Amino acid sequence: MAVGEAKTYKIPIGPVHVGLKEPITTWLEVDGERIVDIKVRPGAIHRGIEFMARERNPIQVIYLAERICGICSFAHIESFVRAVEDAASISVPKRAQYIRTIMLELERVHSHILWAGVACYTFGYDSAFNLGLLLREKVMDVLEAVSGNRVNYGVGTIGGVRRDITPEAAAALEDMLSYYRREFAAFYEVATEDPITKARMRHVGTLPPEDAVRYCAVGPTARASGLRVDLRWSSPYEAYADIEVTPIVPQDYMGEVYGDVFDRFLVRVLEVYQSLDIIEKALSGLPEGPLMAEPKLPKLLALLKAADGVGWSSIEAPRGDDAHIVKLTKGDENVTWWKVRAPTYANIVSWPIMFRGQEIADAPLIVNSIDPCISCMERALVIDKRSGSSEVLTKEELLKRSREKTRRLMGR
Repeated sequence: MAVGEAKTYKIPIGPVHVGLKEPITTWLEVDGERIVDIKVRPGAIHRGIEFMARERNPIQVIYLAERICGICSFAHIESFVRAVEDAASISVPKRAQYIRTIMLELERVHSHILWAGVACYTFGYDSAFNLGLLLREKVMDVLEAVSGNRVNYGVGTIGGVRRDITPEAAAALEDMLSYYRREFAAFYEVATEDPITKARMRHVGTLPPEDAVRYCAVGPTARASGLRVDLRWSSPYEAYADIEVTPIVPQDYMGEVYGDVFDRFLVRVLEVYQSLDIIEKALSGLPEGPLMAEPKLPKLLALLKAADGVGWSSIEAPRGDDAHIVKLTKGDENVTWWKVRAPTYANIVSWPIMFRGQEIADAPLIVNSIDPCISCMERALVIDKRSGSSEVLTKEELLKRSREKTRRLMGR
């Protein structure tokens, strides 16, 4: 490659990557190994879920919303049912609000531990990756104990929840809290002390606070840049109105903020501890009462058919603000229209800032650092315009470059 010759080459990353679930293409413009610019090309996997909702009633749409994301399935139905409840003026019983909060935080624990493990795998820290997946199993077991499913839990419904916290589920939750407070410390040490993590994550993919504001970053990505933004804190909903939640930002724990991949790792690891505290408070304060505002399905459908208006909801999902807007028309049993804005739509706009000036070897880590809900790269194609030759870099070769940089930085 033409290092320092003011000549750049373009490398397409994607649209398929085995580490992520959905495809997207990023074109990296490089000078040697250095990335000088990036263009993001999404749109490879439009599933038409919002269009399909127009032929379904709100209850049926719950199961579409649950399949937007395999990791944040409850976050999406939570935001959807809250939007419908807003449009139809339905109040949710207190006990259901607390159970929803517990489910949201279980999902956050699941999402953050999975992301942390995959991030370590990206740069060759396989022991941390294996530890992350091992730790993740506990929360998956608890989700199964509460809902009967490890994915797509079927707990949420309009006006409440479909599953109660049974004594057996409560015992499983308490056992999980003890387990993570005992075993998760190893991951905390990785986040704060490990020289490999610091060498590969510090000063990589930096997003300064002013750029995080300018490009509307949300969730852990924004908080890692030092912004105190968290909808559980600024616009509390469900049981968050009774449980104090403070945004976690690096400067409160490390004394300074860089807004790099390391800070994104740190914020997510600390938020696991925060979620454990929230689950414990919600479980101990779980009020008595009904689970649903209207348990009879035909009566609920009639109530929804009589509703007329637009409802919206925005919640703090594991990746950031998850917004749903829905329109109900009086006399029509189906949803008139439904729009979803997942947090990745906001965070992906910041990728060009994070990529510029970084090395090609850091591309997988930067892509993963916002925990995108779309897939990324499977291969890269390098083209030499002067000779007309081309070279395909496979996933294995990209991972090899990333791990070679780790060894180089560690002097091995």
